[in-house]
Amino acid sequence: MPSRSVNKKLRQNKLSNGIPKKIINGGLSVQGQFPLTTVGALALTTSGRILIVKTTKWRGQWGVPGGKVEWGETLEEALLREFREEVGLDLTQVRFGLLQEAVLDSQFVREAHFIMVNYYAFSARETITPNEEIEQWVWVTPQKALEYPLNSYTRLLIEEYLENKIYNHYDI
Repeated sequence: MPSRSVNKKLRQNKLSNGIPKKIINGGLSVQGQFPLTTVGALALTTSGRILIVKTTKWRGQWGVPGGKVEWGETLEEALLREFREEVGLDLTQVRFGLLQEAVLDSQFVREAHFIMVNYYAFSARETITPNEEIEQWVWVTPQKALEYPLNSYTRLLIEEYLENKIYNHYDI
């Protein structure tokens, strides 16, 4: 029979419903229970080009800047913060694009379950200041971007943009 100190330690590592808990990135998460909410955007400029990046996150594939929503942030606040942190851009004219789900997808560098909220947005400039996550970046037309080895989620976001021409009314 385990000692009292062992029982106390076991209770401390479980939530009230008995599910094990673990600490992930400094926050409490119920192991195996909840997906992580992330945001990203197809950033467009007046030249009609979009920003795609190759990061350490997607196993050599290209995608769009973005990341995790932090506790207390709205989705749009998270998007604007992630773009400032990853590429130094301030986005405007943010419009909802797609809601996608990635469940234990081997395209991602580690095992994860994401709910990805994707947007279309405008960037007034093309000069970026990449952080350590960004290995390469390029501003290209959406058609040219489809020639890159994109992760499937970014590919769908670009294809949806091309099909619906989301920003036609902005003359972009």
